[in-house]
Amino acid sequence: MTDGPLVLGIETSCDETGVGLVRGQVLLADAVASSVDEHARFGGVVPEVASRAHLEAMVPTIERACRGAGVALTDVDVVAVTAGPGLAGALLVGVAAAKALALALDKPLYGVNHLSAHVAVDQLEHGLLPQRCVAMLVSGGHSSLLLVDDVTIGVEPLGATLDDAAGEAFDKVARLLGLPFPGGPYIDRRSSEGHVTIDFPRGLTSSKDIARHRFDFSFSGLKTAVARWVEARELSGQPVPVADVAASFQEAVCDVLTRKAVDACTANGVDHLVIGGGVAANSRLRSLAEERAGRHGIAVRVPRPALCTDNGAMVAALGAEVVRRGREPSGLDIPADSSLPLTSVII
Repeated sequence: MTDGPLVLGIETSCDETGVGLVRGQVLLADAVASSVDEHARFGGVVPEVASRAHLEAMVPTIERACRGAGVALTDVDVVAVTAGPGLAGALLVGVAAAKALALALDKPLYGVNHLSAHVAVDQLEHGLLPQRCVAMLVSGGHSSLLLVDDVTIGVEPLGATLDDAAGEAFDKVARLLGLPFPGGPYIDRRSSEGHVTIDFPRGLTSSKDIARHRFDFSFSGLKTAVARWVEARELSGQPVPVADVAASFQEAVCDVLTRKAVDACTANGVDHLVIGGGVAANSRLRSLAEERAGRHGIAVRVPRPALCTDNGAMVAALGAEVVRRGREPSGLDIPADSSLPLTSVII
């Protein structure tokens, strides 16, 4: 689909300043400025540092996106922005920039949900979402299973993390193993050099847990188990087999995620699974999801890695979809809502 209004999307929920331009389901530009290097020495994202980085990167990133798409800012028909959830200060920068653009260009503004955008971005690669699907969103801040009928109205939460999100666990375990931040790509890389030799725990998978938390996740216990295993190894004077620990940890995470995602699909009579969020770039998660879903006739849709992490393209994609479905735009008084619920797609 190449027709429709030109939508500019702005994403600033965490440490990436993303600006995307989409027309219909065609991605014209996706410019991202990351401040991850500024956070690396702290071992995690510092909200104040992220907000400052967004302020500095906003205008250059918008300009870069327009150059990449070969359009002028005055060609934009719609402005969409992540209004939540996310870091409050970081969201404020993006929302303020979007309001200024919408006002200056006299164009409609849509404040949209960050998590719904992670689902909608799949349309840029695989076409319209099926009428009903299950989405699994896995990132540094979220591990969620969602039942999606219409991504522009709201989604039904099936389950979520009770403590650490999957991406957060990757970062913390990477730090334990002396690997750089963010930990996901480095653990994935080292896992390919190792073997699954350690049976780390799978949270919330016992029959007792499933009765109460069938579609929920918990990775705090897994993270602690890895820390204790590494500590015991070091106290005994033996070297830590980093590649094997990484592979065993990664297998435990991906086992739980894919097991519960496939269960959510079969329980709800759904034959499509959409995976989004930064952890969706993990090679083992992708392969195991396809293997397990395939046994049940479930099609797996995962965007390319660049579209899995936070970016402006996903916000523009959701903006294009809400316009296509005739949803009412937001007002210029929309807030930045750090705890925006999944049931609210548009503020």
